[in-house]
Amino acid sequence: MNIKSPLRLAVDGELVLKEATRRNFLRRSLTLGGLAMLTGCSLVDEASVDTALSRISRINDDVQGWLFDPNRLAPTYPESMITRPFPFNAYYGEDEIREIEESSYRLEVTGLVADRRQWTLRELRAMPQIEQVTRHICVEGWSAIGKWGGASFASFLRRVGADLSAKYVGFKCADDYFTSIDMATALHPQTVLALTYDGQPLPPKYGFPMKLRMPTKLGYKNPKHIQAIFVTNTYPGGYWEDQGYNWFGGS
Repeated sequence: MNIKSPLRLAVDGELVLKEATRRNFLRRSLTLGGLAMLTGCSLVDEASVDTALSRISRINDDVQGWLFDPNRLAPTYPESMITRPFPFNAYYGEDEIREIEESSYRLEVTGLVADRRQWTLRELRAMPQIEQVTRHICVEGWSAIGKWGGASFASFLRRVGADLSAKYVGFKCADDYFTSIDMATALHPQTVLALTYDGQPLPPKYGFPMKLRMPTKLGYKNPKHIQAIFVTNTYPGGYWEDQGYNWFGGS
């Protein structure tokens, strides 16, 4: 994803604020006493300040989760507005794109689900498919519009008997990426297990064989090359989130 500076997505889905800027602002504008009182941390060195700021980030996550409307749809667009070419984005270069063999691919589903097994691409493609033309918003400040197709993630979770009262859904990917989302976002009607891009099988550079497409989340929350999905009540973190990025990462 070529991610450098984390951003937060505003409620309208269009505005982003760099997380690094936010953290610097907090450092400069909050008194140490006020920061300590807000977080309950003793601020004696750089590490303790980072701990305090991380706690504030988790408070932000809670607030964003509380504000999230599971019935509010992100904007959709006509196909004439699709960005061509749609940009490649990953934490590595385009010459390091993962190549996955379709015939041997299996999606592992574990955790708080009734049907713990592996799924083939044939089975995933046999599910009812939906399409959407939505905007991808990157934490670096750029955005692009693309057309994604695949299975409704909410339908998939119900199909496998997932505990829909669980807190988190986590993802592990073939490119060593990992992330997690809240259950409300997982059940959002526009959250899709994307198998196609622009009407064609998902190309490797966009996450073949499958990515999670969520127009309500920033780009780094949309994992590619998904190999495993798990449902849990234990906070799973994420590749960038564990490095200080905002976990909720969306509207």
